[in-house]
Amino acid sequence: MSDRSKQWLLIVSGAVFGSLSTVALLKLFNRYHVKQYGKSMATRGFAEDGTNGKASYEDLTRNFVGSDLLADEIVSEQLTRNIQFFGLESQRKVTQSFVVIIGLGGVGSHAASMLLRSGVGRLLLVDFDQVSLSSLNRHAVATREDVGIPKALCLKKHFSSIYPECQIEARVQLYDSSSEEEILSGNPDFVLDCIDNIDTKVALLAACVRKGLKVLSAMGAGARADPTRIRIADLRESTNDPLSRAVRYRLRKDYGIDGGFPVVFSMEKPKVKLLPFQTSKEEENPLDYQIVPGFRVRIIPVLGTIPAIFGQVMATYVATQLADFSIQTEPVVNLDLDHYRILHQRLIEHEEIMYGSADQVLVDIEEIVYIVKELWRGRSARDQNQKDVGRKMWRSVNEMMLVRWDKSIPATVSNLILLKFTEADAHESTSLDQIKEEEPEFYTMVIRVLNRAEIDFAL
Repeated sequence: MSDRSKQWLLIVSGAVFGSLSTVALLKLFNRYHVKQYGKSMATRGFAEDGTNGKASYEDLTRNFVGSDLLADEIVSEQLTRNIQFFGLESQRKVTQSFVVIIGLGGVGSHAASMLLRSGVGRLLLVDFDQVSLSSLNRHAVATREDVGIPKALCLKKHFSSIYPECQIEARVQLYDSSSEEEILSGNPDFVLDCIDNIDTKVALLAACVRKGLKVLSAMGAGARADPTRIRIADLRESTNDPLSRAVRYRLRKDYGIDGGFPVVFSMEKPKVKLLPFQTSKEEENPLDYQIVPGFRVRIIPVLGTIPAIFGQVMATYVATQLADFSIQTEPVVNLDLDHYRILHQRLIEHEEIMYGSADQVLVDIEEIVYIVKELWRGRSARDQNQKDVGRKMWRSVNEMMLVRWDKSIPATVSNLILLKFTEADAHESTSLDQIKEEEPEFYTMVIRVLNRAEIDFAL
């Protein structure tokens, strides 16, 4: 390369570097201007922490930047991987959403952290408790310097350096009937229940159901060690979890609520038990150590990774829901391989009786498992309620069989439905045209489910 070419190369490189530096400096100046504007407003009577209904720094920042956070180049770059995953418009739904997280311990702090990192535009963080040394084994962001600080304020402090554009409100407050209207106001897109006290948890869930708010509840994460057993399902389907059982009982007894919302739970039986309260002096009363009246003072041994995974699962579920990104949670179907073999054999025998041979049965055991578990969730296509779990599901499968949906085409993975014996007999004597005309909702549901099989198997 000639000397003249080198000179031109240096000139062009310098110009490009100078332009990039100018843009970066302008962005920094713009953010500095926003911050100074917020501070100047605070000196004129507006509190920067948003208390007493005054304008917060986050409010001023959002107003300055605009309601579309993804229009900000730094925000869009920070959320690049999410945008690539969801698509721009779906990610915009996330950044324009409002999520309430109540309970900011091992589960709630991780859920809140990943929702923030996923770009949720507004968060309300609620917890009355403080960071303790013993909570550092599972809290998402707390350090030793944070011990003694309210968990809500601790999260807000750390979150402001991760995603300052997010509008974060932190409330050091106990959720109860007196604070219900205040905490659940503002039409949140989702409420996360990460409370470990049953009275408060049940009251919150009942309020969300009554108000028609979407809620995701965390069940017991303590005393577990197997991350592969963690599931999301309706409260009615949660098994091997004492907290789920207690919540179901209380909701049904006190509020007449029988599930109808998702929970995160572990199918693993608790590995260890509650530790008894111990004090150094016999005359001390354990009740004196309650943070608030009614809260337990016994200790649940916790492997810190498990509540963290609970929180990550909750954040993933909520983020995909906010983005309208369709996922199918793994069904809680407690069947062993023998049950699937029985259903396969019944299908073969039924085909031989109805059609003279089983030559048109084009599914094997692996595909039977998919059809029964993934498509029909171990339940009759005509009865998809979630009341039968565990051993009850085993018994219900003993009364069911697989039959063709469309009798004119073979028994493939996308043409089999699970029915009870009596329902199967009725189905065989009915045409699809009759079902479509007389039961349009059922017809549409079955077509939607079977279409999913076609997509999953690329048919």
